Amino acid sequence: MDQLKPRRLKPGDTAGVLSLSWGGPAAYPAIYELGLRNLETHFGLKVVELETARMTDEELYRNPRLRAEVLNRAFRDPSIAAIISSIGGYDSVRVLPFVDQAAMAGNPKILMGYSDTTTVLTLANLLGVVSFYGPSIMAGIAQIGSLPPQFADHLRAILFEDCTGYRYAPYDVWSDWYPDWSEKSPRGRVSAEQPNAERWVWVQGSGTVEGRLWGGCLEVLEFLKGTSFWPERDFWNGRVLFFETSEDKPGVRQVVYMLRSHGVAGLFDRVSAVLVGRAKSYTAEEKRELYEALRRTIGEEFARPDLPIVANMDFGHTDPKIVLPLGARVRIDCAARAITIVESFTVRGE
Repeated sequence: MDQLKPRRLKPGDTAGVLSLSWGGPAAYPAIYELGLRNLETHFGLKVVELETARMTDEELYRNPRLRAEVLNRAFRDPSIAAIISSIGGYDSVRVLPFVDQAAMAGNPKILMGYSDTTTVLTLANLLGVVSFYGPSIMAGIAQIGSLPPQFADHLRAILFEDCTGYRYAPYDVWSDWYPDWSEKSPRGRVSAEQPNAERWVWVQGSGTVEGRLWGGCLEVLEFLKGTSFWPERDFWNGRVLFFETSEDKPGVRQVVYMLRSHGVAGLFDRVSAVLVGRAKSYTAEEKRELYEALRRTIGEEFARPDLPIVANMDFGHTDPKIVLPLGARVRIDCAARAITIVESFTVRGE
């Protein structure tokens, strides 16, 4: 399927902000408003808060159809160039039956978020629309002032520029959690930065492969299995599967259970590589156990010792995050330990 590429952003464009699941902005308005200001000051975007943006958790829970309709209207609205999730959550899968798929596919535009937003990001890409697994307003964008300047530079490159030939790189430091958002000050902090000593961990694989990115939060992907929103077998041919684990911290054994279901479904016979985000709240020993479990489960149990697996990457529930566009074609060179975008995933606007 040809990819439907959104228009890349330029200063002065309008970003629509919505809540698809958890009512974080209503619970913690200060950190949310900081994220909105950062969009404006760091990237020159105009911000429009959509109807669900500040709804309470209970209001959102009771209205999955409304959540979808706000998303639908944002896709139909030609004045909105990007749609950014306020935060993740726990039940956006209930939104999917009400999404106007024709509006989504007919009006490709930047759609970005992570964690529970996996549901609408993967739906968009099943329809052929490139979508963006990256920071949300409250988790990532609000913290720009506390993160290395390379983070804002990376966001600007992915969202505003032609990234043909762009090579991903690990950040030098990373943070695992946020101080309590109910604290009055200072806002937008992250936990003490830790040196990224391991960088990315090349678990196995050799040679050079290419494929289109697809994935998200591992636990949320489980919500989609067995539904009409899960890809058919042929979709996986040549894909680069990426996943990461949430703040719920599923243990290594639980991760293996989920990987085995992927393996029995034949995914590892079809994908060209697997990318794994840094596991939030894992100890160093737990991370080593995870890397070995990835090698054993995929390489041995499902007989793919050749399949490139790269772990401990800077996406998911730690900061700073890299943005992975679902549908973007990437090249993975195991000898050079390089991951490069090989074709543009956005188009130039007027």
